[in-house]
Amino acid sequence: MLLKNKVAFVTGAGSGIGAAGAQAMAREGAYVFVTDRDLKSAQALVQSLDVEGCAAEAIQLDVTDDEALTAAITHAAHVKGRLDILHSHAGLQIEGKLEDVAVADLDASWALNVRAHFVAAQAAITPMRAQGGGSVIITSSNSGVQYDREMIAYATTKHAVLAMTRQMAADYAKENIRFNALCPGFIDTPFNRGFEIQMGGRRKLDEYVETTIPMGRFGTVEEIANAIVFLASGNSSFMTGHALVIDGGECI
Repeated sequence: MLLKNKVAFVTGAGSGIGAAGAQAMAREGAYVFVTDRDLKSAQALVQSLDVEGCAAEAIQLDVTDDEALTAAITHAAHVKGRLDILHSHAGLQIEGKLEDVAVADLDASWALNVRAHFVAAQAAITPMRAQGGGSVIITSSNSGVQYDREMIAYATTKHAVLAMTRQMAADYAKENIRFNALCPGFIDTPFNRGFEIQMGGRRKLDEYVETTIPMGRFGTVEEIANAIVFLASGNSSFMTGHALVIDGGECI
């Protein structure tokens, strides 16, 4: 098992990519703290993992609450005696161009897509330093390496988190604390609702995927989960400051 005896903490793990990544890491031997604002979703995932004989526990967590986020990560590291992996995943997608997006919506995007990742990473430094290293995975998007039409709040924050991840990677590389950004493209989850609205409905989104993405299809959460395990494990031990784009060639 790639992650045997490792401890992982995942935000936004109740559904979609977060859930798939948490599940994949647990199946590879990690003890996973499954956190989500929706406790029932987190508990359902933990129950399914328990049936498989995997180790995990559910925590209700709103990552926009700085104190609660820091306390949850600190508690997890204290209880298990270490913290090897942080996957800071929770995010928000607001559609619209400059004239369409309220300042409050931009602030909400920043709070989830940048600030929460900053706070989570900050909390992970102390336990990772004490044990001699760790892997921090922060979800950006392929929108962090290109520009989506009429998605100013989303694209801006995803570019920002990519820059922040690379800065942290440079600052902590000598301490063997690795920071990498996960940059998925169109994965078929409810998170695409913003793009669906912006494009004019699900049929239009499907047409975009089929005609614009070179591979002609959505990605799957399992494909992204495989990348999460890679970034979390020793298989990526010489990788830091990288934006791992998985988008079927969309950004080419």
